[in-house]
Amino acid sequence: MPEAMLESDLPNRLYRGKVRDTYDLGDKLLIVATDRVSALDVVLPNGIPHKGEVLSRLSAWWFDRVKEVVPNHFVTLLTAETAHLVPFAVDERYYGRSMIVRKARRFDAECIARGYLAGSAWKEYQREGRVCGVPLPEELRESERLPEALFTPSTKADEGHDENISYEQFAELVGEEPANAIRMRSMALYGYAHTVALERGIIIADTKFEFGLWNEEVILIDECLTPDSSRFWPLEGYEPGRQQPSFDKQPVRDWLAANWREGDPPPELPEDVVSATTERYLTAYRMLTGTELPR
Repeated sequence: MPEAMLESDLPNRLYRGKVRDTYDLGDKLLIVATDRVSALDVVLPNGIPHKGEVLSRLSAWWFDRVKEVVPNHFVTLLTAETAHLVPFAVDERYYGRSMIVRKARRFDAECIARGYLAGSAWKEYQREGRVCGVPLPEELRESERLPEALFTPSTKADEGHDENISYEQFAELVGEEPANAIRMRSMALYGYAHTVALERGIIIADTKFEFGLWNEEVILIDECLTPDSSRFWPLEGYEPGRQQPSFDKQPVRDWLAANWREGDPPPELPEDVVSATTERYLTAYRMLTGTELPR
């Protein structure tokens, strides 16, 4: 297995996130997805090989398929053939894991589409019988498909936890017109992607989108329908009433929950946890695209 890329080192860096590093290209950006992994609000000292490339290549795969319905910021994946579009030298370590995108003004909110009752939505439903202010029928089970998919926005926290908010709060945050466009586009994207993924043996239980303003138009930005931004469940064996296995960093979360105490320095992940997580990312990529990750 190759060594994980934990740091990128290119000119004109604008921002270093938990996973992605963003570089200024003038009217465009270069977004590099590293192999860093975060869980329980901490970034771990070792990464997950191939993770960054899965995130970027899978985002590119989705961006290309939805562009006629929902405009997005994607221009091209960085490869040997497109490297000339970057005004500084980049080596092959960045190929496949980096995207050239249009520069947009980000709306500071997470735009979550939920088709199934899981995660924070399940916890909120158990307490209140509703999710983000939306009442739901009684006696729904964990992981059950909702009668109708929900748009459940949240705040966007650079550190700590995001907080679920109502649609009315969301509209106050981003503006009434953008809020309506974002909700409609989020639900259209989720409905399309859910159908596509189901045909390939994956249930998209929920997913997170981000949007920005480009040339006065609301467009999809950041990543799109990846294991980091979505809850992917295998269709085979799906059964409401319990947690479902998922194609994401769940092995990291589970190991960290059992071996780390909040406030302590983040520990290094064991090799078996790293390998199991890499395999989940590769499996999701293979099932959705029908191809192996280029090696």
